[in-house]
Amino acid sequence: MLVLQRKKGESLLLGDDIQISVVDIGADTVRLAIEAPKDVKILRKELAEAAIANQEAVADQEQIQKIKSILSSDRHSV
Repeated sequence: MLVLQRKKGESLLLGDDIQISVVDIGADTVRLAIEAPKDVKILRKELAEAAIANQEAVADQEQIQKIKSILSSDRHSV
């Protein structure tokens, strides 16, 4: 991990086409501006983690429904 110190108005470059600039610094927040090509996906980490958890929950629910369906059909065939 690289840790950098930047002041308001300063930037850093990732590769040739992504620029991150410090727009504002508050007591407990930092506002960043990100310039990147449109095909680069930019998400806050907590939103990406929530999306993954949601996808896992949906998959679990689908599995539960399949098991219920199998158990229900087994009862009817006995």
